[in-house]
Amino acid sequence: MNMNRIMFRVYMGIAIIFMGLSGECYGALKNGYYSLKCMSTTTNRESSGSWTRTRTVTSSVDVEQTVRTAMKQAYNDDASIVAALLRMQFHDCFVKGCDASILIDRNKNGAATEKRAGANLSVRGYEIIDDIKNIFETQCPNVVSCADIITMATRDAVFFSSSGEIDYGVENGRLDGKESKASNVNLPSTKISVSDSIKAFQQKGLGVNDMVYLLGGHSVGVSECTFFEDRLYNFGGSNRADPTMDSSLVSRLKLQCPPGSLSSAFLDQTPRSSMVIDKSFYNQLIMKRGVLAIDQKLANDAQTKSIVSALAKGSVDFRQKFGEAMVKMGRIGVITDATKGEIRKFCRATN
Repeated sequence: MNMNRIMFRVYMGIAIIFMGLSGECYGALKNGYYSLKCMSTTTNRESSGSWTRTRTVTSSVDVEQTVRTAMKQAYNDDASIVAALLRMQFHDCFVKGCDASILIDRNKNGAATEKRAGANLSVRGYEIIDDIKNIFETQCPNVVSCADIITMATRDAVFFSSSGEIDYGVENGRLDGKESKASNVNLPSTKISVSDSIKAFQQKGLGVNDMVYLLGGHSVGVSECTFFEDRLYNFGGSNRADPTMDSSLVSRLKLQCPPGSLSSAFLDQTPRSSMVIDKSFYNQLIMKRGVLAIDQKLANDAQTKSIVSALAKGSVDFRQKFGEAMVKMGRIGVITDATKGEIRKFCRATN
């Protein structure tokens, strides 16, 4: 074997080793994906006496810091944005993947988009995604996808809600989908069994633990009374309350939610913690104070109750596990092939 061939193999071996050490990535997604990708160009004019000079300056825009700055203002204006964005990302990723198809307003053929499906009518937060997208289209057009903006904005909302205690690294590199159909929306019900919920998550590549961690997102936000009214008045057709719900909570929720009420209630009943992402949600489940049926079932079902107990006790770090599960959810069905996806100019419409 000649020396050139030996050196080639050595070089390739070293290259492969360094490829394995060059940063965390999943497929085409990677941390730091936008490093040096968003370059902003400004033109300055200088004049003195009889002469004028034009200078063009190109600088790199820190994409993730830009999103975090925007989200800090959005969170300060409305702390409930964290629940809104968590819901948006979940509803986007669990349909055809994390492709921002939930953002599209209308189809050219007039067919209803995902946004018009019943389960998505109460999803909100679209304006903040629009605002962030507009920043990037001004600074570096056709670089940052709407799908990545959802992922980064949600991460940063979680960061501020948890007072910086949950700060997971975001993988980017998604393209935006070109299709959005209301008929594709088939999200797990809040009244689903634990076994069926596990199957729904497994179909998306997420395990039992991931499911329990992600449902911890219910530590923020509210639910319309209609989603749990049966647990208060007619559980399983018994004309009685759900026996797995704490009786004092039943009494309190009945005051907030008379039959047929259009009101809402906090999912996490912990005082001063209803808008904070933390493990108190799991402590509530141990005390039979879960509002949604699927949440309470997590603490009662043999497949998940030990996970709930570990999270409530703190023997498993909810902050770390929630972040890890959010990263895994962000990998569902991503589009990285330019023949199948695009970077939209406006998040509400395909190019």
